[in-house]
Amino acid sequence: MEVRRADRRAQRRSRAEEEFGSDADAVLDLLELTELAWHDCFWDTSPPQDVIDDLFLVADGQLPELIRAARLAVTDYRDLRIAADLIRASR
Repeated sequence: MEVRRADRRAQRRSRAEEEFGSDADAVLDLLELTELAWHDCFWDTSPPQDVIDDLFLVADGQLPELIRAARLAVTDYRDLRIAADLIRASR
């Protein structure tokens, strides 16, 4: 069953608030824009959850880093995965 965009936004709100604080609404807006771009590039409604997880990990609570990661996700999500895996390996 397809999840509506508004529902995905609501599901992501607590994580956005936890990791980005007062920038949470901007984060949710950016994720929505990422979904639109993702659909244009890959014909899927939204990036898979592992791509969303990689976005949050690479951003590390910094909005400029999330913007860069979102662009990377849409242009080549495999490069985003490599960046996220490097962070995971260093922990």
